[in-house]
Amino acid sequence: MKIVIAPDSFKDSLSAQGAADAIAKGLTEVWPDAQLIKCAMADGGEGTVAAILAVCGGELRHIVVRGPLGTPMNAKWGWLPDSRTAIIEMAEASGLQLVPPGERDACISSTYGTGELIREALKAGAKRVILAIGGSATNDAGAGAMQALGVQLSDGQGMPLAPGGLALARLTHIDLSDLDPRLAGVRFDIAADVDNPLCGPHGASAIFGPQKGASPEQVEQLDQALDHFAGLCAKTLKKDVRDEPGSGAAGGLGFAAKAFLGAQFKSGVDVVAEMVGLAEAVAGADLVITGEGRFDAQTLRGKTPFGVARIAKAHGVPVIVIAGTLGEDYQELYEHGIDAAFSLSSGPMTLQEACDQAPRLLRERARDIARVWRLASRPV
Repeated sequence: MKIVIAPDSFKDSLSAQGAADAIAKGLTEVWPDAQLIKCAMADGGEGTVAAILAVCGGELRHIVVRGPLGTPMNAKWGWLPDSRTAIIEMAEASGLQLVPPGERDACISSTYGTGELIREALKAGAKRVILAIGGSATNDAGAGAMQALGVQLSDGQGMPLAPGGLALARLTHIDLSDLDPRLAGVRFDIAADVDNPLCGPHGASAIFGPQKGASPEQVEQLDQALDHFAGLCAKTLKKDVRDEPGSGAAGGLGFAAKAFLGAQFKSGVDVVAEMVGLAEAVAGADLVITGEGRFDAQTLRGKTPFGVARIAKAHGVPVIVIAGTLGEDYQELYEHGIDAAFSLSSGPMTLQEACDQAPRLLRERARDIARVWRLASRPV
């Protein structure tokens, strides 16, 4: 019996590796001789660095960077020395979770710290950067990150622009003379599942600005500022990527990554799956078990179970999901490669209780699934 265990993290409870370990313990109680292959997963958001390092080894490194509002933050990033690959989560430096709800301000938040993480990767000698861009607090079209990498942005008086997307409305000049030359030798892969353009009714400001603290009036101002920035970038770089899918990701960091870094966009879960060798692990397996904190129709938008199921089905392997909760319309996933789904809770409990008891609950649910599978496999 060969079983691949490929869950995402369970937010506020277990890392992807921790979830995989708990599931493996439950399966071992029923199948002590089974071949269990643990592939910690992520979808390009929180936990991407941890998931890749858990399977690929490498180093977890730390650096102090500017947070979204300029406050110093201790940020982590991953380093794979053999392939000279850096794995960076922008949320570590520019994430929404770094800013208390009452202090969120899409007008002035900056991606400068993300640029500092990229600069640190260049210092280490990176030849490839995987940039996971989920969970941003920013709406500056990646201008801050580019400033950290040497791009000079100035207003009509020749003064450097203040941080944030709203300041881009005053931009008059872009100077690339100090852009870090090491960038030219680096391949950038963006892990994201957002396909919004930079501007307009489906752009970064309109769709994501409100959750980052922008009022309706500020959303309009930010959209105009980002469009102005994109126009000057098009003149300077001789290419216009503002309408390309993904340019609106992470408050427009996707735009800067495409325009200045020549980044290639991939589904976040596909990037992680490639790094951890999921397809190779699934080949010849009897079963795949995946999971996440909440499993519902939103999973179809590129979250981990959906991506895992797509790979498993290509190899004809059944897929079972274990989730913290089964949300609205989760049954839609049965049309997309998921064969069955189970929630952790076996009775009434609070969210905090479920989080605290997640290792035990995962182990027990995996054990129950194994028992049912064994029973169903008996000849009639």
